[in-house]
Amino acid sequence: MTPDFVTLDAFDRKLLARARINNLEPARITAEAVGLSESAVLRRLRRLRAEGVIARDIAIVDADRIAPRIVLHVLVKMASQDRKAADAFKAAMKASPEVQAAWDVTGEWSFLLYLVVPSMRDYEVFGERELTTEAHVSQFQSMITIREVVAFDPSRQALA
Repeated sequence: MTPDFVTLDAFDRKLLARARINNLEPARITAEAVGLSESAVLRRLRRLRAEGVIARDIAIVDADRIAPRIVLHVLVKMASQDRKAADAFKAAMKASPEVQAAWDVTGEWSFLLYLVVPSMRDYEVFGERELTTEAHVSQFQSMITIREVVAFDPSRQALA
């Protein structure tokens, strides 16, 4: 299914650039920075939210400041190309709190998972629960993150 694309003008792009960095910036300051009235800024931001361009307003929490955690990237190879098994695996990953993100990928692997767990024991429990032959997983490879080099930052994503 192809998404419906939204046409953005130069002001929309300026607003999005500022909102991606600080969506709590007062409209008065944003208006001065982008060359619009405060009411025009508010109206445009409302429209961008209604059209789904601004999908969510969230707080990015520094989890390292709260508790120790282990970040892993896991490559998963499915036993077959069976769509039903793949759909069941995707649903299980969506339901697993350890899975922060997952991608269906090309090449010899089927999926790439981004996991966060408090301990290796928790990862072991996850593996025993989800990365099994019953789940049609034939193989997986774990990569434990030593340190983050470039932090995930949604504002880095280029807008067309």
